[in-house]
Amino acid sequence: MHFLGVPFVLLWLLSGSSCALGGKVNKHKPWIETSYHGVITENMDTVLLDPPLVALDKDAPVPYAGEICSFKIFGQDAPFEAVVLNRTSGEGVLRASSHVDCEIQKEYTFIIQAYDCGDGPGGANWKKSHKAVIHIQVDDVNEFSPVFRESLYKASVTEGKIYDSILQVEAWDQDCSPQYSQICNYEIVTGGTPFAIDRNGNIRNTERLSYEKQQSYRIMVSAFDCGQKKAKEDVAVHIEVKPVCKPGWQGWNKRVDYEPGTGSKQLFPKMHLETCGGPLSGVKAMVELQTNHIGKGCDRETYSEKSLQKLCGAASGSTDLLPAPGPSTNWTAPFLTDSGRESDLIYRFDGRQAANVPFHVVPQNLTDQFTIATWMKHGPSPGLRAEKETILCNSDKTEMNRHHYSLYVHNCRLVFLLRRDFTQIDTFRPAEFHWKLEQICDKEWHYYVINVEFPAVTLFVDGVTYEPYLVTDDWPIHSSKIDTQLTVGACWQGGEVATPRFTQYFHGSLSGLTIRPGRIETQKVISCLQACKEGLDINSLESLAKDIKFHFNPAQSVLVVEGGDVDGINIAMTKVSYINSRQFPTPGLRRLHISTSVQCFGEDTCVSIPDIKAVVMVLPPSEPRITISGSKQLVRPASDLRSPLGVAPFKELRIISTVMKGDSFGGFRRPGVMEVMHNLDYCDVLVIGDELEPESESLEIQHSALLGKHLDATNSTSGISIYGVDSMAHYEQVLRQLRYRNWRPASLTERRFRLTCSELNGRYTSNEFNLEVSVLHHTAPMEHVNHMAAQSQYMRPVHHPLMIHTLNSHMSGPAPPVATVVIVVCIAALVIIVVIGIYRIHATHQEGSRDEEDEIKDPESDWEGSGLNITVNPMEDMRGPQALGEAARGEECEEEEEDEEDDAELVGGMTIVESDSSDEDEEEGNKGREEVNGRKQKGKLEWDSSCGTY
Repeated sequence: MHFLGVPFVLLWLLSGSSCALGGKVNKHKPWIETSYHGVITENMDTVLLDPPLVALDKDAPVPYAGEICSFKIFGQDAPFEAVVLNRTSGEGVLRASSHVDCEIQKEYTFIIQAYDCGDGPGGANWKKSHKAVIHIQVDDVNEFSPVFRESLYKASVTEGKIYDSILQVEAWDQDCSPQYSQICNYEIVTGGTPFAIDRNGNIRNTERLSYEKQQSYRIMVSAFDCGQKKAKEDVAVHIEVKPVCKPGWQGWNKRVDYEPGTGSKQLFPKMHLETCGGPLSGVKAMVELQTNHIGKGCDRETYSEKSLQKLCGAASGSTDLLPAPGPSTNWTAPFLTDSGRESDLIYRFDGRQAANVPFHVVPQNLTDQFTIATWMKHGPSPGLRAEKETILCNSDKTEMNRHHYSLYVHNCRLVFLLRRDFTQIDTFRPAEFHWKLEQICDKEWHYYVINVEFPAVTLFVDGVTYEPYLVTDDWPIHSSKIDTQLTVGACWQGGEVATPRFTQYFHGSLSGLTIRPGRIETQKVISCLQACKEGLDINSLESLAKDIKFHFNPAQSVLVVEGGDVDGINIAMTKVSYINSRQFPTPGLRRLHISTSVQCFGEDTCVSIPDIKAVVMVLPPSEPRITISGSKQLVRPASDLRSPLGVAPFKELRIISTVMKGDSFGGFRRPGVMEVMHNLDYCDVLVIGDELEPESESLEIQHSALLGKHLDATNSTSGISIYGVDSMAHYEQVLRQLRYRNWRPASLTERRFRLTCSELNGRYTSNEFNLEVSVLHHTAPMEHVNHMAAQSQYMRPVHHPLMIHTLNSHMSGPAPPVATVVIVVCIAALVIIVVIGIYRIHATHQEGSRDEEDEIKDPESDWEGSGLNITVNPMEDMRGPQALGEAARGEECEEEEEDEEDDAELVGGMTIVESDSSDEDEEEGNKGREEVNGRKQKGKLEWDSSCGTY
């Protein structure tokens, strides 16, 4: 405000001054503005006021009265103070008296008053101004970084959709001002992801997501405030991609590994049915185990037909028409065989193979009851009018072309022809039996059994009974003297043609073709012979819901589960298991197929459940190593071979089987050998060299040795075969009782045998164990006999003290000359000849008396009572350590066991040992040498009485 160009404040001061000069000294109060506005930056102390803090007093320029001495602040806990800068001009400053934090308090309002200095230096009669209001605003500093409200964000999306916002992340800032406390931007730190984020924290996908491509994503997100300060810690965002809800089975593995010998294993322990919320009234699931590529349709025992029949309790007397090729079964040699079938003997016929079965093999009288059985795999025949495909045919060998009985396939029909002789039946009787079944041409393995109880004929296929759909009658065949020929793979046409030939060839695969006359096979035996050793199973039946129904097919390769509750079906499916009871199963894949049908309440639409396919991988089993051990040489006098019992070549036989097993130790896998127990299916003892002469020798086993065991035996001049599925211990017992006899052993010096054993029809075979039986013959005394050796049988020992003294002197003195050593060696050789001569004289003397005794008597007893004395020249001690060691090594003896007989012939303290020298023999010999050397130090001669145990 101006008055005639003079400022109002100046006029106010002049008027005040004039008054002061004329009256009291301190007449006026200080004057300040009525309000102030200030700004202070946090963490600083200076306040910027508008207007500036200035106090005026009209008493100026009067000292003290016109001066400003102080400013006082009135307010609760106001952290400020006002300081006078110039008392004359009244200028002051406002500053913080303590820490000012915007985050604690953003604004302050308080009262301030100005005080003058009074009348004098003491400040008496001071005056104060009116009250003025000061409003202070605290300015913020960007000292805090953004922080996310959650440590982890999760969201899920459905594949194939574009979302505007999948989820929103949120961060906040502790700063007090809008500029620094607000989040102005978000950023996805993880690169290469199909997601974007806006400034508000909304995350969206930039492309359609695929569950098959990636099931989940993990991205990192950061935040910025409006001061562009970045968050110290990024936040993780997990986004799960869910597939479009498709009805079907979930939670199952495409491959399940099966360890042999582990029993039953669950196939789908976590599987469940997803129905997408659709209302269902019933579910039916079918699990199929596909094993057509394994063996003959599934994993079965691969023993020979004879062994299997013995194992299943079938009656004996069957004839195997398709045996393994061998010296006596050579008619199957030209046939094609399928390899890689784990020793499962399978013959493949391509329409060009056939064979005549030898006459001596064929059963000549089938009687009214007989059985024909075979495994067959057959497919449709090419052409519109397919020819007959003969499996088995018995026809005239020459002159005529009559079929007496045959089994053949024609247009996917199985036909059995049986023409009886006119002498047996003279009326019109059933002759052809026809069956029309899908199994005949489905290219899969099936087990066919034809039981004939004439005139009834019954067919079993895989254990299921089928009656013929067509039976045709015919007249019997007139009897004739024409021989018949049994043929496999075709039919023999020996008459009515210029050149005899095979006709009606078979196309397909056969295995185990047998014929048994006189008896039919029982249902139990048939089921056993074709039973699969692998299949499906259900564990913990008691845990299934009451409304769950299930049933298997006979082979347990198909399982059907039904129920009205999805949860009950899920529990039942988790209990489905695979089991293989074979100790050594066939390794490889088994396919699984699950088909599901769903019944809904409504009739409009229903959920469709896709089929699933999986595999069971049967891991290879640890292959056993079958080892046969025992004495490899048997020395027996000829009299033992002539005895009724003969000799037992394999009396010390032992059969063991081991597998390689690994154990973990310190993170490493160490292989180890473990003995296992399993069955054997045959052991063959073959004669090496010339075959046995039935007129003078035999290799046989008593029938009593086979009683109580699943074993049987057949022998020939080539050896003996013991077959049947039984334990190794039973095979040991039987082989130990095998006897070899030769009642004319004069011209025989040795007989060699070879033993081999098998498990699973040759899949696992043992080592070849060779045994030599040596015959000890007795010779006549020599004409020129040394007089020392020809002394009386009861000659007394002769002692030579002089030689003993010389020996003692030698042991303590220097070494003898070379000539002396040569003489001692010669004397030692002479002593050995003397001993052999005495033994032969003794054997000749005993020969006559032993022939007169009972043949059953143990031959070893003849030698035990011998009073033979042997005189040894004490000069033998002078041979030196090496010669004595050799002599000790030759003195072998064998300790008799309580349960063994006829092991060795003892002659005057010397033993004829049965077995070859082994490592143990060498150790015993070394010990013998040490003992002899010890005895030499004593200057005495002793016989080594130590015996080696075999």
